[in-house]
Amino acid sequence: MLTECPGRPRLQADLLYAANADYDFDLLKNSTFLITGATGLVGSALVRTLLCANRVRGLNARILAPVRSIERAKKVFGGAEERDELVLFEADVTKKLKISEKIDYIVHAASITSSKMFITQPVDTIMVSLLSAESTLSLAKEKNVKGMVYLSSMEAFGIPPSTGDRVLEKELGYIDLQSARSSYSESKRMAECLSYAYAHQYGVPVRAARLAQTFGAGVNDDENRAFMQFAKSALSGQDIVLHTTGESYGNYVYTADCVLAIFLLLTRGEMGEVYTVSNEEACVPIKDLARIASQTLSGSKSKVVFDIPPSNEYGYAPDVKLRLSSQKMRSLGWKPQTGLKDMFLGLAQDLSERQKS
Repeated sequence: MLTECPGRPRLQADLLYAANADYDFDLLKNSTFLITGATGLVGSALVRTLLCANRVRGLNARILAPVRSIERAKKVFGGAEERDELVLFEADVTKKLKISEKIDYIVHAASITSSKMFITQPVDTIMVSLLSAESTLSLAKEKNVKGMVYLSSMEAFGIPPSTGDRVLEKELGYIDLQSARSSYSESKRMAECLSYAYAHQYGVPVRAARLAQTFGAGVNDDENRAFMQFAKSALSGQDIVLHTTGESYGNYVYTADCVLAIFLLLTRGEMGEVYTVSNEEACVPIKDLARIASQTLSGSKSKVVFDIPPSNEYGYAPDVKLRLSSQKMRSLGWKPQTGLKDMFLGLAQDLSERQKS
């Protein structure tokens, strides 16, 4: 039987959940999509969900995916890249994309996401963010697309006042412009501003999705963010080591829930607006996230220990008690279904299945 993820039934189940969700996929029928960052977690999940919807719902979507390396893309998609409706091609998305055919929808998911690179290569972080946003927005204008989503980050919020209240999209906090680490958060803000500018000046129907940290089945093997480190430590029975006090609040959303939010924004979001994509029930301090990983994946055999270096050599963001509100996103009919325990279980099951296949 044809599937989008041979040998990975948990990831396949997530794709079927998204493709069969209570969402009017007919709005996207017979459309051509351009998805940047297609080898990343969210980008690959979008590509796979569209392929799944083609198979189970007759969506008849065509997917164009500019990637840095065809060979890496083949490893990520594991055979799905041979489907006729998926067109992978090598391109630098920071430069003008030359595409002759019609495009109906664009999702710009390409970005530098390594915390260490924010510190060691802040210029690259800024320029990749801004130039790739300009490139895709310019293409959206040229092709007169029906909808576009720019994938921003919760780090665009900065450091908000410590009120403990849920933070709405316009309640932006402080970003230290003399910190190399701010290269990511400030460039995400600027790309959001550029998106609004294209909507305001040229009528490009772009929306920005300010994503909470997204994980679950489908995470790439080379992922190195905290949730992956915690999961790997817990699964191997090793202690989970924190290099900060763990007081910062993390906001999370499951991959399949995030994918559905993006599809909703393509067809229902307001032009030029920003939407927070976060499961409000999955908001905990980092130290509690580590404990949840330990309890869920190791039966609490892995202990949570602290080893805090004198300097921020790992590139972690400063402690922030940021609790996001997804009220605006929920007003479009979005309802995240997966909590933190099941996020870790989905991630762990997919890792296990990938090792066996």
